[in-house]
Amino acid sequence: MSEAEILFEVKGAAGVITLNRPKALNAFTLNMMHALHPQLIAWADDPAVERVIVKAAGDRAFCAGGDIRALYDWGTSNDPMAVDFYNQEYKLNTFIKEYPKPYIAFMDGITMGGGVGLSVHGSHRVATEKTTFAMPETGIGLFPDVGGTYFLPRTPGHTGMWLSLTGARLKAADAIYAGIATHYVGSAELDELEETLCAPGIDVKAALTIHSTQPEGGTLADLQDDISGLFYGASVEDILADLDADGSEWAMAQAATIRTKSPTSLKVAYRQMVDGAKADFRECMTIEYRIVSRIMKRPDFYEGVRAAIIDKDNAPNWQPDTLEAVTADDISMIFAPAEGGDIDLG
Repeated sequence: MSEAEILFEVKGAAGVITLNRPKALNAFTLNMMHALHPQLIAWADDPAVERVIVKAAGDRAFCAGGDIRALYDWGTSNDPMAVDFYNQEYKLNTFIKEYPKPYIAFMDGITMGGGVGLSVHGSHRVATEKTTFAMPETGIGLFPDVGGTYFLPRTPGHTGMWLSLTGARLKAADAIYAGIATHYVGSAELDELEETLCAPGIDVKAALTIHSTQPEGGTLADLQDDISGLFYGASVEDILADLDADGSEWAMAQAATIRTKSPTSLKVAYRQMVDGAKADFRECMTIEYRIVSRIMKRPDFYEGVRAAIIDKDNAPNWQPDTLEAVTADDISMIFAPAEGGDIDLG
């Protein structure tokens, strides 16, 4: 009998969640979601559970994202689950954001895509020396979802625009600088921190402060002038023009990276950052549901997954294949109210 993909335990005063697919980098599946959401509801209503801890098995990843292959298979067979998965995931993201008790995520390892949705909206986010954060969705024809419309525009300067267009990766120090993580604890110290957090009546913030230290390294603060100066343009095309005109090694590397992404996804991500900066969390999740209900009917996601995961040739044939061919009307249609009705976030 195979082991459960997600494990639940009450330890002292804490409900402990363990993502348990280490060989798959703890990619988040529909079965995991169906188990997690009702358990969080039950613990929210249980006075014996004072806080929730979410961690992951293995030593490589907290959660590397959603189950992309399943989404690909659903979409290519016209299964409505290709969109319904996101409907359920966005409701879960919203529940985590609004959770009535401390929710502490141990972001120990790769934390990308769907894994970000399970961590970044919690009240406390613990990074370690193994943490690698990214929202790389534009590279597979998707967009930075699971609440990226909300939290990315609220990072310093135009960091969110940079992260969403390039899929750049952040280590612990930079994740803390950006506000994505709240604390740094060495990976080897997490078991001790967990034991502390399971004690009844403890102050979570004080416990985290005692166990946390300042991480070494970090380059994001030093890049802020470049990011703010080069990622504020009125369109993706303007940003690329500014990067090209700058001509520095860093700017040229960013431009080259952006040009490998889906043009449609890039324009969607750009508008997300603009609209999300003015919207509350629930409005942002509604925007994302509108987007995904259209994106999953377009070719780029399937082509991006083919190129990155199935054939692994890393040569996607985007449709359209230029930014200029993605019109303002195309983007407006993607952001329009969902044809079957907007998401009910509960």
